[in-house]
Amino acid sequence: MARNDINRPTMKISYNAPVTLTFALISLLALAANYFTGGWANARLFSVYQCSLADPLAWLRFFGHALGHSGYAHYIGNMVLILVLGPNLEDRFGSWNVLWAILFTALVSGLVQFLFFPSTALLGASGIVFMMILLSSFGGVRNGAIPTTLILVAIFYLGGELWDAIFVKDNVSQLTHIIGGLCGTVLGFALSGRK
Repeated sequence: MARNDINRPTMKISYNAPVTLTFALISLLALAANYFTGGWANARLFSVYQCSLADPLAWLRFFGHALGHSGYAHYIGNMVLILVLGPNLEDRFGSWNVLWAILFTALVSGLVQFLFFPSTALLGASGIVFMMILLSSFGGVRNGAIPTTLILVAIFYLGGELWDAIFVKDNVSQLTHIIGGLCGTVLGFALSGRK
């Protein structure tokens, strides 16, 4: 063996952000399940809508809707941002805190959909994306000072979603984005205060 081979570091693949990567993989499996079941999986497991709470799957859907996506473009649009933001959040706040943040945001957005929008269904991880965007903005919170970047992100993202909710008619749930952003803000203050 040559001397240079001994000193060369070996490259390894690391499962560096377990919550983020697992969420992306489970969401990909949910997308595949929906494809192979002809839409049954999204309708029964990965969408939240008003139904009888006696249905055991209703409780699963309060969280499972964040895993479902209408198609590959919807999935990739959410997962690219989650895969960019998630690892930094896991490094800063810890994997368990990010897992709880995802579950909390899914539950809150699912409950709002269930209670206030009985005639529509909700699926997708865009609320999680917006939670992560706002939570990422808390990177500069130190000694009780709110960073300007947090204020600008809140204005641009949440302001843009409010604008779209009022003036744009499409199939996008701007309310879910706003709820995700508000969850990220609340969680950011809570987690930053703990540190």
